[in-house]
Amino acid sequence: MDPEFDELKREFLAEAESKIREIESLMTDQDVRRSRERMIYLAHQLKGAGGSYGFQRISTEAAAIETVLEKIGDSPTADQSSELASRIANTAEEISQRLQELSPVS
Repeated sequence: MDPEFDELKREFLAEAESKIREIESLMTDQDVRRSRERMIYLAHQLKGAGGSYGFQRISTEAAAIETVLEKIGDSPTADQSSELASRIANTAEEISQRLQELSPVS
């Protein structure tokens, strides 16, 4: 194991956790167009960086979030909202699991 790379992974995961929480909070924003653009931006960042750090599932889930957001327009259907919420939850869970795995043992 490379301790320096593990530290970079921890930093990425902490930032990823913040981004996914921001996406969650933006889902309730009344300005759908503005919030949708921001969510797409955040998901796109997660998608690219996740793979770079070896977190393929995070990257895959973020890509799915991005795809759903690009399709929904300004008024998502109940199914689209449900899929989006599920993908966000899956991503948050994966980030949390990976953070626990990389936590230094005391």
